[in-house]
Amino acid sequence: MNEKDKKVSVIKYAEDDKLSVRVLLFMRIPPLVAGLLLGIGLSFLTSRFEEVIAVSPQVAFFIPFVVYMADAVGTQTQNIYIRGLRSGKAKFKKYLLKETALGIILGFFCGAVSWMAVWLWFDGLKLANAVGLSMFSAITIAPLIALIVAELLQLEHRDPAVGAGPITTVIQDSISVAIYGIIATMMLL
Repeated sequence: MNEKDKKVSVIKYAEDDKLSVRVLLFMRIPPLVAGLLLGIGLSFLTSRFEEVIAVSPQVAFFIPFVVYMADAVGTQTQNIYIRGLRSGKAKFKKYLLKETALGIILGFFCGAVSWMAVWLWFDGLKLANAVGLSMFSAITIAPLIALIVAELLQLEHRDPAVGAGPITTVIQDSISVAIYGIIATMMLL
């Protein structure tokens, strides 16, 4: 690899202790603007489930719950993977296999606990099924989204630690809301 190729393939990491506020700002703004625009789309997506929320207002109680849990699982995956990328030890395929397995196991566990809590709280099987299945589905795919976004940024020679969080969060939130809205609509209407 010649010197020119080395310069092109080097990722500029956001190092707060070394870079100016101006440079850090220009590194952080693009993914936040993308998140802002996608967040507006997420609000529109959530409004599409107005009918099921009108019929069963309890559905709205669990939107932040499903979204948060999927985000938490995705964030764990992403932080661990980005740490591995920075050390040079991360192998995408290896992480993909392990994190997919973890997503399924964590999704099953959290979905079962959620199902039980909702069933005991509302004594309603349909709502419990909707929340439990949504939780399982959203958590199962969260690691995949986290890994793919971080890997794409890495391949584009962007610092995944700066861009992956905001972009992954809004993508994961949108997918979680869509999953929950679709499942709740199918089960409760």
